[in-house]
Amino acid sequence: MTAAPHSFSLRQLQYAVAVAEELSFRRAAEKCHVSQPSLSAQLALLEEALGVQLFERDRRRVLPTAAGQVLVERARRVLLEADDLVEAAKRVSDPLVGTLRIGVLPTISPYLLPRVTPRLRRKFERLGVAWREDKTDVLVKNLGSGTLDAALLALEADLGDVEHDVIARDPFYLVTPTDHPLAKKSSPASRADLHDADILLLDDGHCLRTQALDVCSRANARELEFRATSLPTLVQMVAGGAGITLLPALSIPTETQRAHLHIRPFTAPAPGRTIALVWRKRSPLTLALHQVAAVIRDAYPPMKK
Repeated sequence: MTAAPHSFSLRQLQYAVAVAEELSFRRAAEKCHVSQPSLSAQLALLEEALGVQLFERDRRRVLPTAAGQVLVERARRVLLEADDLVEAAKRVSDPLVGTLRIGVLPTISPYLLPRVTPRLRRKFERLGVAWREDKTDVLVKNLGSGTLDAALLALEADLGDVEHDVIARDPFYLVTPTDHPLAKKSSPASRADLHDADILLLDDGHCLRTQALDVCSRANARELEFRATSLPTLVQMVAGGAGITLLPALSIPTETQRAHLHIRPFTAPAPGRTIALVWRKRSPLTLALHQVAAVIRDAYPPMKK
């Protein structure tokens, strides 16, 4: 049985998604590099083909209808699948040729990428990697929209329905000023040591903050009002005597060179995060990304005993 041809095109779906994102026919037309009358005419044909009004229009504004919101979201998924189809076709002969767009957390990138980048270059000579540094929620959103192929994230965060390849377990360390009462001990710290302690953490939006906050709240530690935007800032505040903090092991060698601190591991099972390379399910790059993950895992710095 021959399938009937669709009465709409991918281009028309792109126009609908653009209007939903811009809430303006003029801006959507500019984004799609077409004239506004052409975009409007194609959207009218799409609505006629679907038998549904997608947008409410007047001279002041454009809003998706209730049905339009549902159908535009499905259109996004169709376009993403179409992009994956094109990408799969390009990479049939060699999936490790071209450019991979990989997101990475700012609490990972400065400590891992200097080791990873040259190894990827040596292993895959025809592959380029465009790294994008951002917080978890932005990277997950970009992964879902198809603007990223993969991302280096912590599995403990809410990542949605993704595939992944674990890189390493990254335990937390207790970091204090050298004259702090908790610095008098060299033995591994316990969560009980954090009871009533003044803790400095990262700002909202960092998944590392959420993971560290979970440890601290269970120990009834007190979070101070100051919230750092980066780990180097956090470390300098601790070195200045403002409080104590938890740092991932991955960052310890770099950050301890910048400040004189007392560092203690935690007793087992130590709190921490699980770093992984994640990507969309059914991505045409799955096999290639497993190979990339293997190189990253091999480049990961060995843990001190």
